[in-house]
This record gives sequence, structure tokens and C-alpha cells, in this order.
Amino acid sequence: IPETLIQAVISAEDESFFRHPGVDYKGILRAVVHLIKTGTKGQGGSTITMQVARNFFLTRDKTYIRKINEIFLSLQIEKELSKQEIMALYMNKIYLGHRSYGVAAAAKVYYGKALSDLSLEQYAMIAGLPKAPSKFNPVTNHERATIRRNYVLSRMLQLNYISQERYNSAIKTVDNAKIHTADIAVEAPYIAEMVRAHMVGQYGHDAYTAGYNVYTSVSGDMQLAANKALRSALMDYEHRHGYKGILGHYDLTPDMPLPEQIKLLTDFRPVGHLKPALVTSLLESETDTKNKKKENTQYAQILLKDGNNVSLSWKHIKWAKKYINDRRMGHKPKKIEDVFNIGDIIYVEQINNGEYALAQIPEASAALVSLNPQNGAINALTGGFDYYHSKFNRVLQAKRQPGSNFKPFIYSAALNKGYTTATLINDAPVVFKDKYLEGFWRPDNYSGKFYGPTRLRKGLIKSRNLVSIRILRDIGINYTIDYVQRFGFMKSELPKNLSLALGSATLTPMQIARGYAILANGGYDVKPWFIERIEDPQHTIIFTQQYSSVCSKDYPAETCPEDESLHAPRVAAEDNVFLMTTIMRDVIKYGTGKKALKLGRKDLAGKTGTTNDQLDAWFSGFNRQIMATAWVGFDTPRSLGRLEFGGTAALPMWMNFMEAALKDMPEQALIEPENIITVKIDSETGLLASDTSKKTQYEFFIEDTEPQHSGTGTDTGAAISSESGTETVNEELF
Repeated sequence: IPETLIQAVISAEDESFFRHPGVDYKGILRAVVHLIKTGTKGQGGSTITMQVARNFFLTRDKTYIRKINEIFLSLQIEKELSKQEIMALYMNKIYLGHRSYGVAAAAKVYYGKALSDLSLEQYAMIAGLPKAPSKFNPVTNHERATIRRNYVLSRMLQLNYISQERYNSAIKTVDNAKIHTADIAVEAPYIAEMVRAHMVGQYGHDAYTAGYNVYTSVSGDMQLAANKALRSALMDYEHRHGYKGILGHYDLTPDMPLPEQIKLLTDFRPVGHLKPALVTSLLESETDTKNKKKENTQYAQILLKDGNNVSLSWKHIKWAKKYINDRRMGHKPKKIEDVFNIGDIIYVEQINNGEYALAQIPEASAALVSLNPQNGAINALTGGFDYYHSKFNRVLQAKRQPGSNFKPFIYSAALNKGYTTATLINDAPVVFKDKYLEGFWRPDNYSGKFYGPTRLRKGLIKSRNLVSIRILRDIGINYTIDYVQRFGFMKSELPKNLSLALGSATLTPMQIARGYAILANGGYDVKPWFIERIEDPQHTIIFTQQYSSVCSKDYPAETCPEDESLHAPRVAAEDNVFLMTTIMRDVIKYGTGKKALKLGRKDLAGKTGTTNDQLDAWFSGFNRQIMATAWVGFDTPRSLGRLEFGGTAALPMWMNFMEAALKDMPEQALIEPENIITVKIDSETGLLASDTSKKTQYEFFIEDTEPQHSGTGTDTGAAISSESGTETVNEELF
């Protein structure tokens, strides 16, 4: 702690600090006399040692009992600690406004400097804060703060800590305090808030002041990738639905000074990676003789808050068709003036090549969470576009219907009940009549078509709704609810009706991610966690996360715990999860997740999800090392738009994240369990292939469940609905 700062604090707070025994008896006597004369409690009599006693051991209640305890504690502290140690405790504990505890924090918050780099007048400003951090705050009450600073300087002069010359120079200096944000290596505010909430719950108010160090499981690179992927997905969504317009307009004059122009941006703050900008001019590029297509060569000059003038070319503006509603847009703009004009305030984003592009704050929301399937550690989590725009953590708090993203758990239940990947299920129309409903429930496939007898594998690859409903109806709702709880879902959150087959449960992205992590690791129960360890101010570890790890013979954990109680328990059969993984790999090869083939990897598995009327779009996917769940939707549910499916809105987010997260990770082969066999089957019947089979393929089976004969019928040994027309079912549904 710089000597000058110690002198400033002593001058402001306790000039006899190095001489008294911890208690200023004269000061206490003055306070008592004041109380007797006026009947009110006065200030004074509280030494630095007494403030340490109060801050570390006592409440802030202004009672006589507390004051007496404060006195006795101060005397004891003086016996146990040196004056230098007491001063260090005081300097590191005292609250100095704007969430800064301790002088080093205050130096960073107000001046953006290390404590040792401050000037005399800045030390005096900080020394004046303990008395009333709000009243004498240099940012919010500059005039009062300057008066207080000059008082501290005058006291330093009186006590001969500074010369008259230094004093005269210091009081003439205009203070330049402003709020400086912390140097953040990784933008992870949603995780930071989760840490804060946990620490306050565990340690109370001390969490803010005690100086704990908290280490999380989050990977910096993966978190950056998650932030970028989520924002990119929402920007793409905005481009598909049109421009909602400018933020404001000001009349600019040709001679308006630059500072005045910058001032016009004061009321508009950055949101996420978007920056507010003022349009200062519209220009035309020099004629390009090679521009055979006669493309628009307009560009705009825009002013950013930092005073930089940058260009905004037409190619980064032309997307801005006028937004009408989530399903309609206006005509394509032909010139910049169709979108904005000089004096308009707009948002822009800096894209990969360093150029700027027109942007807007997305109205839709999104969430992305990634887990390590081997132990449940959170690799990355982002609960929205911008935490400071909306603190609602959609990963943990948004309870939404997952739609088809939930189907893998239904299919796993079917395999556990005796179905095979080749079992035929009739994809035919069905009408459910319920005495509690006014009408009928007629579930259908998104395509509006019905495909007849369909193998279980293909039913999930193509996300056929009627197949899922018939499976659930056959294996039983109660059985299915009991089974899927092994993936971490709570019974109370699962609807006890056939809509469960279509993902009608309301679940958070984190709950879905946990379920997929169990599929990703081969069937072991791992629970999400994010705090790795906590250290006290002396860097002594006071908490270490006790997490369960997968310890299978085929995929051993890097450090399998010796304590067997920390071995993750198996909750789903190895062969079952293997078959489900092969099906979900085919979702990416041939089905609704086919876009993910662009990643060029063969070890990825996943499933899309879209709810009725496109209210929610999902994609969850994994390999053995990483899983991630992506969600897009409006906070107040409404349609994302007619063509906004899981594969359109959520899958690109998942892909962008996984591309970065898996960059240096080699592919891992999927190891077949010993009881899995491969059989050549007829693609239409699911039976053994024969000479008359028109189309054949190889299929995985659990030993002794494979078909035993060939044929051209649909008899696979598993019940199917074979009605040629619409089936009407009278049963209670909801």
C-alpha cells in the first residue's frame, strides 16, 4: 500500500492511528457529550481499528451494545496485530462505492489504474470516500467529492505529509474519475451471475467482501464460441425477417463539431456486440468499369461512440427488407435511402473481415449450453443475446416445450421395452376422441403426408409424429414416464398423456442437455456443475467440487476417482444407448440434421426439435467428448415464422459452436457393445433380406432380437397398426 495513500487515509479518518491503543477515548468522550447536549448520536470517535472490528466481526446496526463490543474487539485486535496489519485489513475491506471493496478495487473502478500508479490528488479522493461513498462519489457527485478531496489534502498539509507547493498544485487539478469496467478475459456474465448467486447463498454478504476466489469449469475458448454462435444465429434470424427501423433521428448541420455529433449517441448503449452509430453522409463509390451487373455502389459514412468514422457498404445493408410481421416482409430495398438517411441512429456489427454491417437488436431470444458428458461439467453457457439487456438466464429459467428434441427418450424407452431399430410402426392417420375435449385431436406429420409402415430408425430420422405417438401408446404412458426419469427428468414435469410423444413437457435447455449428456456418455448419470473450487483470500482451498465421472472400460475417464462413490452410475443400458446413438448419427447423415455434415465429422449425433406453429426451435447433439443444446424462441411465446424449424434456426448455432469447440479434438469411433450384431435386412419389411428384396441395408440389433426369417409382409414380431384408413380411438387423452 503506497505510503502517500496511508498518509491520506490517516489524515481523513484517524490522525492518531499510530499512537492510540485502538480506541480514541477523546473522540468517544466528545460523542458522549454531544449525545447528552443534543439527544442525538453524533459522528466521531470511531478509529480505523474500530472500523476493522465492525467490518469483520459485527453488524452495521447502530446500537450501544454494538459500540461497546466494537471497543473491546478493537483493544483485542491491537494486542494481536501490528498497526501495519490492521491498516492492510482496513484498506482491503472498506467499501468505496460502485461495488468496489478495498483501495485497489477503487483505483481500478474510478481511474482504471493499479494502486501504485495513482497521483496524490487521486489518493486523496479515495481517502475521502470511506466517510460516505455515495455522498462524496467522484463520478456521481463530482462537486462534493472535490470538496472532500481538497479537505483531505488540507489535512495532509496540516500534518506535514505534503508541502504547500504540492498542496497548491493538487487542489487545482480537475479530477478525471469515471467508471472503468474490469478487464474481462472471457465474456460470461450469465455464468458470473450463477457464481454470485451460489456464493451469496453459501456465504451471505461476506461473498461480496471477503475476497473469495471462485474457479469454474467453463472453457474460455468454448465460451467465446458459444457467445459468437448465439449472436450469429439471432442476427441471421433477423436478416430472414426484415428490418424494424432506425433508433432515432437528428438534424445534422454541415458545421456541427465532432464532439457534438458524438454527444448525439449518448443515450444509445451497445447491446451485445452491436454498436450504436450516427449516419453522417451517404456517398457513391467511384464508377467501377468492371461492374457489369450494375450493382449499387452506394455506401454510408457512420460515426461510432469512440469517435471513429467507418464505412458501411451497400452489400451489408441490402438485406434490410421492411419488417411487417414474423411471416411477412416488404420489398427489397433498391438504395440506402430506402433503409435510412443522414442523421439517423442505427445499430451496426463488426463482422469477420473487420467491415461493418447494418444490424438490429433481436427481438427473438436464444440459449446455448455445452456439457462435458464424462462428468457433467459446464463447458460454456450463454443465456441470451446480452446479459445487461436481459438478465433472464434462458438456459436455466426458460421452461419451453422441446418438441421432437424429446423424442430420443421415447425411442429409448421403446427399445428398452423390446422394440428393435427395425420394428415397423404404422405411420397412418389417427383421430383421438376424448370426453373432456370439445372436438377431436388429429395429430399429423409436418409434411401433412403419411408414409405407412415405417421402421423405428427411419421414424426418428425423419421425425415422424404419428410413429412417436403410436410407439408411446403401445409401450404405455406410465411405463415411459418411469423410464425417462433416468435421464434426469422429473415425473411432475412430464404430461401424463400422448402429447408427451411430441415433446409437450415444459423443460429448460439445461434439463434437455443433461438428458443428452447421458446419451452421449453411454448411459451414465452425470449432473451439471460449474464451480470447480473456491479459495479464501489466502488462496487456501475451502471447497472442491465432488462430481461423478464416467468410468467405463471402453471410455475410461482421464482421472477416474479412487472413491467409487464418485463413479457415475449407469442408468441406461449400454446396448440401448449405442443403438440410439447410431440412429441420431443417421439424423445428421440423412435426416433433419443433415446441414451438420458441413462440419466434416462422422462422430456427431443429434436431433432437431420444433414445436407447434414454430414457437420453439431446438437442436441437441454430441460426440463422446462434448454435447450442446441450442434453443431459439421468443420470451413471450409466439411463432418464429413459417419456415423457422430446429434445422433452420437452432442447428446453425449448434454447428458454429461445435466447429470451434471440436477444432483440435480427433474423432472418436463408436465402440460396439459385445452383444450387438449386424444383420442385413429388407428396408421395407425390417425382416431378413431375401433374393426378392428390392432394397436392403445392414442394421444393428441386440443379440437375440434380430429377425429370424425373411418375407414380404410386415410381420416383424412387434405389433403395428395396419389399418388402411383413419383410425378413431376413444380414450382419455388430457
